[in-house]
Amino acid sequence: MKDIFLLITACLLAGCSSDSGTRPSPVVKSVPHQEAWGIYALDLSSEDVALIYSTSRAIHGLNLSGQNQKLAFAQKVGGDTDANFEIMTVGAGGTGLTQLTNNSIMDVYPSFSPDGSQIAFLSQGTTLDIYIMNADGTGRQLLYDSGYHDADVDWGNGGRIVFTRNSQIWTIKDDGTDALQLTNPLHAGEWGVANLPIGDYDPRFNSDGSRVVFDRLVDTSQQNGGYNIYTINLGGTGETQLTSTTYAQGFPNWSSANIQIAYIVAAISGAGKYDMYLMNADGTNNRTITPSYFPAEFLCHNAVFSNDDAKVYFVGQWYQ
Repeated sequence: MKDIFLLITACLLAGCSSDSGTRPSPVVKSVPHQEAWGIYALDLSSEDVALIYSTSRAIHGLNLSGQNQKLAFAQKVGGDTDANFEIMTVGAGGTGLTQLTNNSIMDVYPSFSPDGSQIAFLSQGTTLDIYIMNADGTGRQLLYDSGYHDADVDWGNGGRIVFTRNSQIWTIKDDGTDALQLTNPLHAGEWGVANLPIGDYDPRFNSDGSRVVFDRLVDTSQQNGGYNIYTINLGGTGETQLTSTTYAQGFPNWSSANIQIAYIVAAISGAGKYDMYLMNADGTNNRTITPSYFPAEFLCHNAVFSNDDAKVYFVGQWYQ
C-alpha cells in the first residue's frame, strides 16, 4: 500500500498526463497530391507514402531498373491521344526526369534489361511491335514483329523477353530470335463484352528469369472482365493458378526475393477499386496493402517492388 501511495504522489508531483486530453494527438496520414497523376512509393512497414514525380498527363506502366535505380514509364506528352505516349525515366528518388522518345506514334510498356543498359518497349506501326533502345534513348531499333499485335513486354534475367501475343504468353531471346509459346488458354481470342478477349496477359519474370506470373481473362460476360492470376515455368511446365476470385485484377509483379507477388484489383464485380494487393508466391495470405487512409478518389496502378522489397512503387491517379 505504501508503494502505491508513493507512486501516486510521485506522479502528481511530476505532472503525469491523464485521459483528460493532455495526450499527444495521433498523427493523421495523407497522400501527397500535386497533379492528377504521379509516381509514388509506399513503405510496406509504416504505410507512409511519398510522391516521387507528378504530372497532369496520363502515365502508363512502371518498371524499375535494379542496376541504376531508375523507373521507366510511358507518359502522354503534348496531347491526350494514345499517339502522345512517350517513354520516360526518372530516378527512384525523384531526380533526373528524362524523355527518351519523341515522335507521333504510341510508345508504351518500357522494361529495363537486367543490366540497366537498354530498354525494351512497344511501339505502334502497322501492328504493335517490340523495340529496344539504349537507356539514354539512343539506338532505337525493331527487335521483333510477330505480324500481330505484341504487348506486355518484360525483360528478364537469362537472356529472354516475355510478352503477350494472340492472347497467349510467348518468349523470345533478347536478340529477337527463338519465339516460344508458353501458354495456350482454352478459348483464347474469344470476345465477350469485356475490352479484351479470353486469354493471358501482363507476364512478368521472377528475378532469376525461371518463372513467369501473368493474369488470365476467364470471364468476358462483364465489362471489366473476370481475371485470375497464374504462374508458369519458363519452359511452359508447372502452370499454377494462384487466385480464384475472378476480380478485375492484373499487372502482377514479383518481389525481388521471389516470395511475394503484388498486383492491382481494379474492380470487384461492378464496384471500382484500383487497390494494391499482395500475396505469397503460392497464392496464400492474399490481402490488400492499400492503406485505409487512401481516399476513394485516389486510384492505384502498376505496383512494383523496390530492390529490398521494403517499398512498392506505383502509379497514382487522382480521379475527378
